Amino acid sequence: MTKRAIITSALPYANGEIHLGHVASTYLPADVTTRFLKLTGVEAYYVCASDDFGTPILIQSEKEGKSPAEYVAHWNKRDYEDFSSFDIDFDYFYKTSSEENITFVQDVFNKLNDAGHIYEQEIIQSYCTDCEKFLPDRYVKGSCPHCSAEDQYSDLCEVCGRIPEEILNPKCAICGKPPIKEKTNHYFFKLKNFGDSLHQWLEENNHLQKDVKKYVQNWIKSGLIDWDITRDISWGVPVPLDDAKGKVFYGWFDNHLAYISTAIKFLNDKGIDGKEFWNSAEIYHFIGKDIVYHHYLFLPAMRLGIESEYKLPDYIPTRGHLTLQAKKISKSRNWYIGLKEFLQFYPADYLRYYLVSINPYSQDDLNFDWDDFATRINSELIGNLGNFVNRALGFTKKAFDGTVPEPETFDEKDSEAEQKIKSLSSDVGTLMEQNHLDRALKKIMEFSSYFNQYFQHKEPWKKGPGTANCVYLSVNAARSLAIAILPFMPTSANKIWNQLGLGDTISAKWVDMSELGISANHSLGEASPLFSKVESEDIENHKKQLGPSE
Repeated sequence: MTKRAIITSALPYANGEIHLGHVASTYLPADVTTRFLKLTGVEAYYVCASDDFGTPILIQSEKEGKSPAEYVAHWNKRDYEDFSSFDIDFDYFYKTSSEENITFVQDVFNKLNDAGHIYEQEIIQSYCTDCEKFLPDRYVKGSCPHCSAEDQYSDLCEVCGRIPEEILNPKCAICGKPPIKEKTNHYFFKLKNFGDSLHQWLEENNHLQKDVKKYVQNWIKSGLIDWDITRDISWGVPVPLDDAKGKVFYGWFDNHLAYISTAIKFLNDKGIDGKEFWNSAEIYHFIGKDIVYHHYLFLPAMRLGIESEYKLPDYIPTRGHLTLQAKKISKSRNWYIGLKEFLQFYPADYLRYYLVSINPYSQDDLNFDWDDFATRINSELIGNLGNFVNRALGFTKKAFDGTVPEPETFDEKDSEAEQKIKSLSSDVGTLMEQNHLDRALKKIMEFSSYFNQYFQHKEPWKKGPGTANCVYLSVNAARSLAIAILPFMPTSANKIWNQLGLGDTISAKWVDMSELGISANHSLGEASPLFSKVESEDIENHKKQLGPSE
């Protein structure tokens, strides 16, 4: 592991509220990983930006009587507030419409153009006579030519993940009428020319998920298609050519470049050479499985096209979609749960715990189920973790007036418990480094469960031999748990730290969790339950209030 890292996640589109499906696959895993890296001593920064351009924003801003810039400024602020309420701790949250990103995008284009990777071509594009406008990809829907899935966007099939060369049975997504064809000139990126270099990069990068890498390589073998990178709309990054008046870049050309431009601005503003840092750091791009094509082909090809002036990603953690009650989330069909609304009922740590625990490091879809949520919070978070911390600290307050007793010679069970503490940082850390966040969290909960059983086995309330050892080790185990859960549940972790009498915020490093860091005669803070039970009647109400109707 290097001592530097830059973490990014797919950019939130500045056109509506953040919902649970957004945070599950990208922002939460990225945040957990960043917090872990910082605990291990890595100089890690998590940067993100709102994705501000495109036809949907242009149309919606017109409906609301706002300029596109005013419209995206509202959602940039709202999204950041929603993320913050969920304890997503960006080091910097910016916007693709920033002057820095616009300049950077145009500079990358000019370099690609000078290197011979861009060409102009007359194309036939969909034009809606009723709406009186050219229809960008997201405003043409039809059947996928690869898998025959219906109601798919012309720039991405959400079923098979391919980019259709020509959508079948096209219709205008605004009015529903079939569009006509009109001539226009667009600029293309020669993606076809990068098949060999992309294949080589995929082969050499051992951090990428094998299953994702395999089918991307199959896409390359089946033949890549040159990429149309411009659009005939008014809201976007202008193409910096005299002959391209009125044309802007396709959103997927400019938005992922904001990973770099945002990071460099943030670092430069801190007095750090942003470009040098980027190229010396490990780069993480957290994404959902629907944008694999863009991040495994378009993004690296563009960087290769400017002679790898900016380092390609080391990791592209890719996870599946979140479904709600086993049905696909859809804002248009009102089948979703807004993040802000959910957090009005339950603490962020409840949702952070649940989403990580059900989310494997794979492209398998995960399902938010209200009943399962309640069961896991009550039996795992409260019945296991909360129960152990409360009984260990509460008993110390009651039996020893809150002062940790002096341990005696350990028996076999005590030594086993001590070894559990000493191995925790490596046991969990290995899984974290491998991006198996769900398994790492499970390992932490197994540690808590072990100490619940240890406490029960030692029966300190009987005040027999070994009572001091049990209390001493249990209090130290609670300290270890506080550090271990900090990336996952930061608020709860700091509550434990405070109850241990160690301060308001955790200042320890990751390896410190495997030390017996609380000595005899240390005075604890005030112990109180960490969590409150999720009531079944409340769950039924939330299903009605938050769960969309058919």
